[in-house]
Amino acid sequence: MSDNTYDTGRLNLPFVGHCTFGKQPVALDWDDLEGTDVCVLGAPFDMGTQYRAGARFGPRAIREASTLFSFGHGGMYDFEDDVTYMPAGEVKIVDIGDADMIHTDTIKSHDNIEFGVRKILKAGAMPLVLGGDHSVHIPCIKAFDTEEPVHIIHFDAHLDFVDERHGVRYGHGNPLRRASELSHVTGFTQMGIRFVSSSNRADYEAARKAGSDILSVRHVRKLGTHGVLDRIPKGVRYYCTIDIDGFDPSIAPGTGTPSHGGFLYYEVLEILQGLTQQGNIVGMDLVEVAPDYDRDGTTAFLAAQLLMNTLGYIFHAKGISD
Repeated sequence: MSDNTYDTGRLNLPFVGHCTFGKQPVALDWDDLEGTDVCVLGAPFDMGTQYRAGARFGPRAIREASTLFSFGHGGMYDFEDDVTYMPAGEVKIVDIGDADMIHTDTIKSHDNIEFGVRKILKAGAMPLVLGGDHSVHIPCIKAFDTEEPVHIIHFDAHLDFVDERHGVRYGHGNPLRRASELSHVTGFTQMGIRFVSSSNRADYEAARKAGSDILSVRHVRKLGTHGVLDRIPKGVRYYCTIDIDGFDPSIAPGTGTPSHGGFLYYEVLEILQGLTQQGNIVGMDLVEVAPDYDRDGTTAFLAAQLLMNTLGYIFHAKGISD
């Protein structure tokens, strides 16, 4: 008979049961989130897209992929770091479901996302939002207006600093411009930006004027992880917004606007890990996963693995690990 304490109860393999994020508990009463550390909120909105839609199904795909990382070994042991991240019972993560989407109504849908993020922050938890197209960042970062200021960390192929075109101000080309208008946003570090973007020269100039440090993939590779981290303010609060098309489409094909020449996995992960050691990540959204274009689930697995690892680093930096 095995003496492994994890051989008791149900085996509960990843393909068994409901697809919550990491198979964490459901918490659908948004007025009863006190005592949680992380609340996962789906934002299945993709009406801000300019090309291929489908990111409305991103939250479901990421949740399903995340079950792979839920074997119940009492945490996530990383042999390279010799650390067990998020040991069992030490970090309370709950999945609070999705914000309600009102089809064809961007403003009401965004308002519902903002409402959910505000409920999470009121409970003292960290919001982890699964998009959806990148326009969902607009209500997410707006909800932080009652919190201490944040510096935005942005991974993306596109600058997303369009002001207004044909009356559109809240599409997925606008989120970082809208964020720049908020007094609680102190600056930006935008990484992965490359080739033809939705933004023009004037938008780049506006971004720099708003306090953005813009780095392409080649800039990041030339600087290296430590060189990049040295350019980012230290000892501050970070909000991370990650567009999956910041990664190369060879490893993240399931997105609406793929752009070759993107990041590989560890290039982004190591920057995120470094951020947890020089500041405090207080919120995240990951957007633009579109499973209809994801030939074998690779993109969704990438998104889920990145988020799970980053959560481990965040709480390790807070002294929670084995």
